[in-house]
Amino acid sequence: MSKTDTTETERRADEAAGAQLSTAPVEDRSESVIGGPTLGIVGWVRWFWRQLTSMRVALILLFMLSLGAVPGSLIPQTGVDEIKAQAFKDAHETLTPLYEKLQFFDVYSSVWFSAIYILLFVSLIGCIVPRSWQFVGQIRSRPPGAPKRLDRLPAYTTWRTGAEPEQVREAALTLLKGRRFRAHTAGDAIAAEKGYLREAGNLAFHVALIVMLVAFAWGQLFKSEGGKLIVEGDGFSNTLTQYDDFKSGSQFGIDELEPFSFKLDAFDGTYEKNGPQRGTPRTFEAKVSYSEGGADKKAVIRVNEPLKVGDSKVYLIAHGYAPAVTVKDGRGKVVFHGAVPLLPVDNNITSTGAIKVMDGYRDKNGKKEQLGFQAFFVPTFAGAGKGTMFSQFPGLDFPVMALTGFHGDLRVDSGLPQNVYQLDKSKMKQFTDASGNKLAQRLLPGETMTLPGGAGSITFEKDVKEWASFQISQQPGNGLALTGAIAAIAGLTGSLFIQRRRVWVRAVRGEDGVTVVEMAGLGRSESAKLPEELGDLAVALTADAPPAPEADPEDVPEPAEEPAEDPAPSGEADK
Repeated sequence: MSKTDTTETERRADEAAGAQLSTAPVEDRSESVIGGPTLGIVGWVRWFWRQLTSMRVALILLFMLSLGAVPGSLIPQTGVDEIKAQAFKDAHETLTPLYEKLQFFDVYSSVWFSAIYILLFVSLIGCIVPRSWQFVGQIRSRPPGAPKRLDRLPAYTTWRTGAEPEQVREAALTLLKGRRFRAHTAGDAIAAEKGYLREAGNLAFHVALIVMLVAFAWGQLFKSEGGKLIVEGDGFSNTLTQYDDFKSGSQFGIDELEPFSFKLDAFDGTYEKNGPQRGTPRTFEAKVSYSEGGADKKAVIRVNEPLKVGDSKVYLIAHGYAPAVTVKDGRGKVVFHGAVPLLPVDNNITSTGAIKVMDGYRDKNGKKEQLGFQAFFVPTFAGAGKGTMFSQFPGLDFPVMALTGFHGDLRVDSGLPQNVYQLDKSKMKQFTDASGNKLAQRLLPGETMTLPGGAGSITFEKDVKEWASFQISQQPGNGLALTGAIAAIAGLTGSLFIQRRRVWVRAVRGEDGVTVVEMAGLGRSESAKLPEELGDLAVALTADAPPAPEADPEDVPEPAEEPAEDPAPSGEADK
């Protein structure tokens, strides 16, 4: 065999020793030739499948999925809050047609987002299945034998010892197994391998991603979510008709709603009064009584601390004020009395809303009519002459309510949906005083605004109640998604911090009869820890295979000098 053939054989042996340190698929170049690919239909399908199931494409799809979720977090979604989405459309008439074509108002149910989602799902499955079988095969197989030239490996050490080769190999086998290496005797060497959990972590990470995708899809199909605004003293029963708004997945059934009810006993909100954090909530909690069909139980719902009833969770999401008002007709008959929730428009809970008297009211002539009042409420008034009607603090320090009265038809019987916090003034007229000025008045608690022409009055009662808005949701995939997220983190940690490596220990008798010990290591990636670990193993092995003393140069006999050749005769030298 020539020297070139020997070198090529050794190179192939070294490559075989380092093979299968990863389960990543190996690129197959057999189907392409110089000048371009020569693939048929089946070949192109196989090529597309290999590209789709490659790690590079999976990462690209994952990045595209996260990038595609950005519009869903920045643009109001119709499925989450239809009112906000409509307000955005009204405020951006130029962008709205483009966003609707791109399905930006329904990102998570759009065609393009679903396509990315499905492709990522297929890519991960196609990547995991073959790698799992390869990993199982590697677990069941033994570490490969030692290369012929261990000194070519990145971590290498050697020494001579007086111990017998068999004793050294036996000691090395015991040492490596004690260090949790998978080891066995292969010819004149010990082959060992460690760090299989790296590939296990890698596979666990990808499986966890699939679990999270399944959990997300399951949650979207079987979820339910609704909102309810409740004034102090009022209650809620978990039935469809009790919700202010409700949406659910396509596979959710109404009979799957948890049977429970709760009552808002009180809302407790306190705020920072001084300093740069003035107005910041310090206490923000709803005290409730709830029942699952038995005796009532007490609970406190805080932000990010929901009430859990079965598979349902009740979240506290908003808070505001509900001033109590009393409306009387011209004869002094009470036609409306109650607390009216108003919606905040700023952080200091400046609130606006509508008071609607739909039934029971008659004007001075006895004719049936409806009343409507536009209300503007501030919990802390700046004071007369300060030039502002906006609240100065979210607490009830100086409550004031401004009212504007209307009479006519509220259009509540038109058959069209209507916002309970807004007045439809298309069929209504504003009250005017004797001078023809439009009637509007600012009231303190306990004060009354008298309607002109004997139309009645409205009183701002001293009782200002608070309301809380709750979100009641069932998300069946949350637990599975959390499990997948934890498994993904654990798998990623293992794949990043565990190094898969192989170690070989060869012990043979040298030409002078002294045993030569060689140790070498090979890792999947370059790491300073591999030489350190090999050094620790070598030090531990020297306890059973101590280095032999170096031979004294004086004891080594000098080689005999060879006699010099006789010079050639002069005549022949001349020749």
